[in-house]
Amino acid sequence: MDKKVFTPEESVKIKALVSLLLHEAKDVANPEDYRTVKKAINNAVKANIPAVDRHSINQVIHSLETAIALCQMVSPDRNMIIATMIYGLCVVDFIKIEEVKRLWGDDTAHLVSGLLKVSTLYGKQGVVKTDNFRRLLMTFAEDIRVIIIMIVDRLTLMRTINHHPDEKFVTDTAFEANYLYAPLAHRLGLYKIKSELEDMSLKYTARETYTKIARELNETKVARDAYIADFIAPLKEKLDATGLDFEIKGRTKSIYSIWNKLRKQQVEMSGIYDLFAIRIILDVPLDREKSDCWNVYSIVADMYTPNPARMKDWLSIPKSNGYESLHTTVKGPENKWVEVQIRTKRMDLVAEKGLAAHWKYKGIKSEGDLDVWMNNIRDILETADGPMELMKNFKMDLYDKEVFVFTPKGDLYRLPLGATVLDFAFNIHSKLGCTCVGGKVNGRNRKLNYKLHSGDTVEISTAPGQIPKQDWLNFVVTSKARNKIRQTLNERVNRAAELGKELLHRRCKNRKIELEEAPLMRTIKKMGYKTVTDFYNAISEEAIDVNDVITQYELVENADKKEETEKRSAEEFELQNNSERNADSSDDILIIGDNIKGINYRLSKCCNPIFGDDVFGFVSAEGAIKIHRNDCPNAQHIRYKYPYRVIRTRWSGKVGNQFAATLKIIGNDDIGIITNISSIINKEKDVALRNISIESKDGIFSGFLVVGVNDTSALNNIIKKIKTVKGVKDVQRSN
Repeated sequence: MDKKVFTPEESVKIKALVSLLLHEAKDVANPEDYRTVKKAINNAVKANIPAVDRHSINQVIHSLETAIALCQMVSPDRNMIIATMIYGLCVVDFIKIEEVKRLWGDDTAHLVSGLLKVSTLYGKQGVVKTDNFRRLLMTFAEDIRVIIIMIVDRLTLMRTINHHPDEKFVTDTAFEANYLYAPLAHRLGLYKIKSELEDMSLKYTARETYTKIARELNETKVARDAYIADFIAPLKEKLDATGLDFEIKGRTKSIYSIWNKLRKQQVEMSGIYDLFAIRIILDVPLDREKSDCWNVYSIVADMYTPNPARMKDWLSIPKSNGYESLHTTVKGPENKWVEVQIRTKRMDLVAEKGLAAHWKYKGIKSEGDLDVWMNNIRDILETADGPMELMKNFKMDLYDKEVFVFTPKGDLYRLPLGATVLDFAFNIHSKLGCTCVGGKVNGRNRKLNYKLHSGDTVEISTAPGQIPKQDWLNFVVTSKARNKIRQTLNERVNRAAELGKELLHRRCKNRKIELEEAPLMRTIKKMGYKTVTDFYNAISEEAIDVNDVITQYELVENADKKEETEKRSAEEFELQNNSERNADSSDDILIIGDNIKGINYRLSKCCNPIFGDDVFGFVSAEGAIKIHRNDCPNAQHIRYKYPYRVIRTRWSGKVGNQFAATLKIIGNDDIGIITNISSIINKEKDVALRNISIESKDGIFSGFLVVGVNDTSALNNIIKKIKTVKGVKDVQRSN
């Protein structure tokens, strides 16, 4: 059909659409923009430019509907709207890019150029299923706004082609929408568009399935609405009592999402427990967003039993595309599971319209350009007006630093610039990388370190006996390859070290020699090894003989014994003199504290004694006296093996410095519990929080606090107060 003019019905529709567009775009466009676009379209009609394309889609109506959808679902800038309106005229070469620049500016021309570039890729079905095709498309697009326009353009087309006579065209369009544009919309945070594209794709490719689900949803709508009302009513009453400004509503899952669950879980509709969700939207200031959302969560959890396995916290760490919300699934009336989503109006706006500013592709973990780019985008989001207007300054040139290569089967892979044959092998599979010996690039044999270029076809060559080498780390560029090589090398070294250790201990056991750690460490150092792993690895590789090691160990041990015997006499003489000098002290008691001069002593790190602890002194091999608690884990061993080096010890009457004490703490992983503990410690006058290390698993947290205290009395007092914090199960002093 080669249609040149509009029918009366189309003219009426165009007039209505123009009126709606003027209303929707009034904040970003101006009347002059409308007049210039209208003039261009009228000139095209006069020049007999076809009003419809080869699929009988009226392009003027399509452009108007796309521009309106942009305004309603994305909040575009002025140039995006104009580019959307005139793009169709540029495709047929009726308007040149130079003319676009003259009439609407460089930025609009830039957007139109991007749309024209993308149109050269559209319809190439060979790689449309691969995730990297989307990235290749992004490279051509150069501007994220071009991708947004293309997504909304596909949405408008999908709305138009219901019952279109060309079934293949409908099926192909639905296929591309599902495999390309819906995932792109998801990555950009355009969830409403994504859901609608998926639903319509299912409708056009499996109409019977779609209709069946839609009919069942409609048949159960009354009962579902009644259940939602019963669930919401008491919750609304509780929330009203808080004084919060909020909106609460229920929504049914998309038909495509339900179909996905039916397919994966192999159940009937009645077997899906989360057909709908309750959404609570708060109208609160920015600085209260998180706290108020958690407050609402606590109210919901008090009323209905939550399922901890279904808790999703995207408040603390938003999704990569900027989505923020708190999701929990609770057991409602009739023991039915209900998903509750808690967010603010700002978060809901991002979730509904995306704003494109929180965009980040899954799987790309750039340490440089991407993170800087994302931080800039987030900074833009914080400005109150016109984030889309400012977005144009951030081109997506970060993908220029990548190469796209193919497997012999035609699969497309994205790699960073400078990637080698070995990087490609690891990118496909770790095992393939570990056994890689080279590859064929475009049919020619290449070494492991050959750098790939965009468009190369690569076939990996492997050998069963190949293992990762240390020098591989000198030329790989991907983190996946580097991490796997290091992991394999370390595992190999550790396995060899374990064999060496086992060999040494077995040989010592045969010769009835009991290895002690201190002389063994001195032996290792004496033999020139920096680490224990290197030492045991050398034994495993037979770089040193086990018998030589044992001989060296015995020499060191004998020297230690001789030194201890000599020091024992000197220490006993020193203790006798100290006893005579301290007339006020009896039974050779060592007195320690701030005012004690001339005694070389240190507090032992194995038990960290503090003022007030019952302690004893131990004369070390270095000559210094180490102070241990009487209940030190090493006390029994020291007293049994070295009784002649133990000294009775007590504190002086006054000690001014604070001591470090470690507390082991266990409790429920409740919101704010760590803050409450920290607050109690900070309120104590002579107690300081020096370090905190906490781990959480299955709703229980455990860890260690290091506090500075003056004495045991202060320590016992702070332990008692921490135990009063709600959720804390146990607090004990740790060595």
